Amino acid sequence: MAAVKLIVGLGNPGPTYAHTRHNVGAAWVREMAHRYSIPLTVDTKFKGEIGRGSIAGVDLRLLLPTTFMNNSGEAVGALCRFYRIDPLEILVAYDEVAFEPGTARLKHGGGSNGHNGVKSVIAGLGNRDDFFRLRIGVGHPGSKEQVIPYLTRQIPQQGEREQIAQSVSFAESIVANVVQGHWQLAMTALHAPAPSAAKTEPNPGES
Repeated sequence: MAAVKLIVGLGNPGPTYAHTRHNVGAAWVREMAHRYSIPLTVDTKFKGEIGRGSIAGVDLRLLLPTTFMNNSGEAVGALCRFYRIDPLEILVAYDEVAFEPGTARLKHGGGSNGHNGVKSVIAGLGNRDDFFRLRIGVGHPGSKEQVIPYLTRQIPQQGEREQIAQSVSFAESIVANVVQGHWQLAMTALHAPAPSAAKTEPNPGES
């Protein structure tokens, strides 16, 4: 597979939404920008905050659309057309209600699964859905009617925020495999089950 040329973090703009569950993808990309000293600046032409830098030896761009979530594809499509970035060279990070907080999964291709931001990105890429995704678990409120306020209005408790942050605090080896396009290696490392606790030896007097 080709190396990554663009990493996109989905979310809604402005401080009102910054710490909501719907913005975990954008928060992760901001953290990556900080981690690898890639400055982000607003570019109105591309409707987003954009940065360019090197991660694990790969020259790439970071993008945070400044549109609302449902129009994220406007920024992604415009930037990809201008720089001739193929969907196979894109990683899009976003919130996933199907996973509990503390779980993150990489995926290649597929539909939007009801996520309006992903749906917009697919449309912005000319209905191509074969980009890579980082799905960051945020849990489900238990009722379909509560999903929108759960994602866009509620601020998670500190413990949940820590679980989410830990799930995407990737080791350098995983980051390198992702950006260099070694997807199977990255998926194997990320999706491996956590090691079980070592069994304690019984005390001499125990039966």
